[in-house]
Amino acid sequence: MSVKIRLRRTGKLNAACHRIVVTDSRSPRDGRFIENIGFYDPRHKDEKIDLARVDYWIPRGAQPSETVTAIINRARTGKPMSAPQAAAPAAAATESAE
Repeated sequence: MSVKIRLRRTGKLNAACHRIVVTDSRSPRDGRFIENIGFYDPRHKDEKIDLARVDYWIPRGAQPSETVTAIINRARTGKPMSAPQAAAPAAAATESAE
């Protein structure tokens, strides 16, 4: 059995929220899961994950998804989620000033 740590979509239409779950890789995205270990809300920039349970599952072969890996890294370093940077307009203004 291949175990994954991934997001499970919850919330309303156009107002998604996610739970971080440990699940069998063959299960559907919103289907059966083994354990709920956290949540991720991209709209409110809110997330929480139980690092003790992550440390339990990863040595036992659980593979986190890319997004869950980023959430784990942010939780370990203590950095909050950052808002997307609007770097393109600032770069265009610098080029036109030269």
